Amino acid sequence: MPQLFKIGSYAVYFWTNEGLEPVHVHVSKGRPSANSTKIWLTSDGKCEIANNNSRIPQRVLNDILEVIQTQWAEIIKLWKKIFGEVKFCC
Repeated sequence: MPQLFKIGSYAVYFWTNEGLEPVHVHVSKGRPSANSTKIWLTSDGKCEIANNNSRIPQRVLNDILEVIQTQWAEIIKLWKKIFGEVKFCC
């Protein structure tokens, strides 16, 4: 489970067994969790919330989405390196 970066106390990471799904990241407070928030990266350089299972407060989640969008190209580059093919959900 590669951790990509941290945003304050929140970790942003991939699960290593998810390469067949469209590009996405997981976010959880502290360390990776089965109840993480899942965020899709879209083909237009944006991101969308798939779920907020870790119940990140909306104000904080908005800030996290903004950072993920600014790191979009780097996240895609790392996805390609780890999983190969890039598919987008939307």
